[in-house]
Amino acid sequence: MQHILDAIMSGDRSAETYQNLELPQTYRGVTVHKDEESMFDGIATRDKDPRKSLHIDDVPLPELAPGEALVAVMASAINYNTVWTSIFEPVSTFRFLERYGKLSEYSKRHDLPYHVVGSDLAGVVLRTGPGVNAWKAGQEVVAHCLSVELESPDGHDDTMMDPQQRIWGFETNFGGLAELAIVKSNQLMPKPAHLTWEEAASPGLVNSTAYRQLVSKNGANMKQGDVVLIWGASGGLGSYATQMALTGGAIPVCVVSSPEKAEIVRSLGAEHIIDRSAEGYRFWKDENTQDPKEWQRFGKKIRELTGGEDPDIVFEHPGRETFGASVYVARKGGTIITCASTSGYMHQYDNRYLWMNLKNIKSSHFANYREAYEANRLIDKGLIHPTVSKVYSLEDTGQAALDVHHNLHQGKVGVLALAPQEGLGVSDEEKRAKHLTEINRFRGI
Repeated sequence: MQHILDAIMSGDRSAETYQNLELPQTYRGVTVHKDEESMFDGIATRDKDPRKSLHIDDVPLPELAPGEALVAVMASAINYNTVWTSIFEPVSTFRFLERYGKLSEYSKRHDLPYHVVGSDLAGVVLRTGPGVNAWKAGQEVVAHCLSVELESPDGHDDTMMDPQQRIWGFETNFGGLAELAIVKSNQLMPKPAHLTWEEAASPGLVNSTAYRQLVSKNGANMKQGDVVLIWGASGGLGSYATQMALTGGAIPVCVVSSPEKAEIVRSLGAEHIIDRSAEGYRFWKDENTQDPKEWQRFGKKIRELTGGEDPDIVFEHPGRETFGASVYVARKGGTIITCASTSGYMHQYDNRYLWMNLKNIKSSHFANYREAYEANRLIDKGLIHPTVSKVYSLEDTGQAALDVHHNLHQGKVGVLALAPQEGLGVSDEEKRAKHLTEINRFRGI
């Protein structure tokens, strides 16, 4: 791999240089193993340790299929789907790979006894397969994680509706937590020139997810003046939702869990902040019983901050722990938009507050190519900024995933792949200088 890294570090981006580079037979990737998928049976979710299940392996380089690109990965990032993969919850991702492997001769490559994980990357294109015209070897890219076949009419209005829609690196193999990765060419987007490799890699999944969920017509379709309740406002998803609400003229009400996290979102420009730990909210009396009085107390706090207004939009992703409160506090006719369930998938809420007040529960899952491209454009224009707080080596991916699993992180956690150190990859220093404070806002937190 050293000759590939040398070419990238040289700054030469000519297609000829990269087309002539000899490709290795194997590369290092972060994997889970199929024969270990029952290793955590009987262990509580929180006690399942990604450091035990995530491995660094030398894996064979697969053949490129038509419409695909091989990318030298300089940096990647941790997402909750990597945590779920590593603890084999809610199901083992090998079930996804088995199903995908039955689709075609090319998809058979994905059904392996190991799974190379990761749904973010920033790097340089090394090769493109037959039928790829828009991207060339030598181009600096980031990748979004939507993998689609687009052979069904269902996906041609919104590619997220394609029956063969998958999340790359989670429901497919050859993901971004590796020295090399294989993506479909319609996953590629230009790398923002003012960002380092680790900064450019980190927004992909969460920034695109937040964009569709909050801004897109396929999501909440946020408008100026909307009151937006954002759970986990300093986290991976929430930190981008908070920025989008502020940039889009909405009024975010940011829910955090500590004074330190409150200070983070305050530094982003948010004025309405609820520290749920300091306020002592307990939405569940016990494992089976919610407390409506706590919903009421929470709603009263929101109205105190907003001058009597309830949220037009509730940006939901914690799931079970918060969903009853989310349904209750949304304004009449408001929207609860959900994209995840990090605290549990079985949601409970009082339906009287939904139907009698004409509220809407709407689902959102990642983003289509157009939405991901628009979200990346906001990064490139310096309107939205990466929220990298800490960067790990590829060898320490297990520890990085454990930190995310236990919610010890802020913003996004980056991982260096081929990049030998942080701070590399910037080609527009002038633009960077204009946004340096914002770019570094989460660093070291």
